[in-house]
Amino acid sequence: MHSLVKSLLQGLLFALFLSFSLVAQDQKTPPSPQTISIQNAKVLELKLRPMFKDDLKVEAEAWLNELKKTVEKESQTQIDLQNPKASNKDALRKTLAELGVEKANKVALLKVALKAYKAKGGDTGDYQKYLDEVSGLSLDTSNASGFITTAKDWLLSETGGIALGINIILFLIVLFVFSIAGRIAAGVTARALKKFGRTSDLLRDFFTNTVRKLIFFVGLVVALSMLGIDIGPLLAAIGAVGFIVGFALQGTLSNFASGIMILLYRPYDLGDVVEVAGSVGGVSAMSLVSTTIKTPDNQVLVIPNNSIWGGTIKNITGSDTRRVDMVFGIGYDDNPDKAAKVLEEIVKAHSLVLKDPAPVVKMHELADSSVNFVVRPWCKTSDYWAVYWDITREVKKRFDAEGISIPYPQMDVHLDKPS
Repeated sequence: MHSLVKSLLQGLLFALFLSFSLVAQDQKTPPSPQTISIQNAKVLELKLRPMFKDDLKVEAEAWLNELKKTVEKESQTQIDLQNPKASNKDALRKTLAELGVEKANKVALLKVALKAYKAKGGDTGDYQKYLDEVSGLSLDTSNASGFITTAKDWLLSETGGIALGINIILFLIVLFVFSIAGRIAAGVTARALKKFGRTSDLLRDFFTNTVRKLIFFVGLVVALSMLGIDIGPLLAAIGAVGFIVGFALQGTLSNFASGIMILLYRPYDLGDVVEVAGSVGGVSAMSLVSTTIKTPDNQVLVIPNNSIWGGTIKNITGSDTRRVDMVFGIGYDDNPDKAAKVLEEIVKAHSLVLKDPAPVVKMHELADSSVNFVVRPWCKTSDYWAVYWDITREVKKRFDAEGISIPYPQMDVHLDKPS
């Protein structure tokens, strides 16, 4: 009998212990898996990372319900404030400010849950519509003290002003870092291009500016993500706008592409005298869409690069030396050997004529009214016209002194008497 009573007492004590354990366990179970215990967005993000889509939907629903409760309280408080018979308006304003901060915190946490849910294939359309409708801080501007209290509470909230301030600081830091990185990359690009002897200054400037701006643009995109801005639609909009602009500016893009080819192959550079698109002049400016040349009579011509690259490009001053081609004629009654000797003396005596390559003086053609000699001395490109004009003047003076005639076109007319 004694042992039976002892067994019953032990069973009763075990049953009581089990009951208390179940009650305690039931009391410890939160109404929502995460909503009550987590108040930090970063912690919630880490908690949600290993969950499946269905679990994440439950989390999103739980946070949505929490937000709905707060919004309902906020709406009711606003209704009470509108009641002219309300005697505790200061307390209601304080409550409204607290609810505004609480709502901002739950909005931030719901956004974290929705982001995780969407990343794993969930549809967040309806959630987002509700979130866009109710998110934001409700301010009662009719009362200065309530407005100040609400603003102060929001500024001191970890999900309000503090979070925004941190995001703005991160935004500025990212822009600064990428700006420095862009300058460093541009400097490296410029030094690398300088090692290639045939890269023009314009080409180096184009590539260095492109590298710097591209890196800064990437930094801007990263910095905007720090502010919580969804950059996906922004990039899609930029792409669409770029397509429309590119379609509308086909001619300009063609000039741009031709400008790139001119910069890469460098058929001419600033200061060169060229013949392009039927015009002759010195290159005074170059861009990716056009080339500006100044003609010998000081006219300024702006020629599209597409017209230049699509035609023949003659770089008159592209080489350090140049051959001067001249033709002088003597009469059929004059001594050709004497004329050749005079021409050789004139060419060799000129100080600007190069010894190597040697000048050429040859009898070239028996024309209708004259015996023509070709005179082809070499000189520096910059001395071309000085040599041309000096030799022409000296030939006239020496031929006159030596009695060598310079014939002019003439025609013999024979008249036959009628029989």
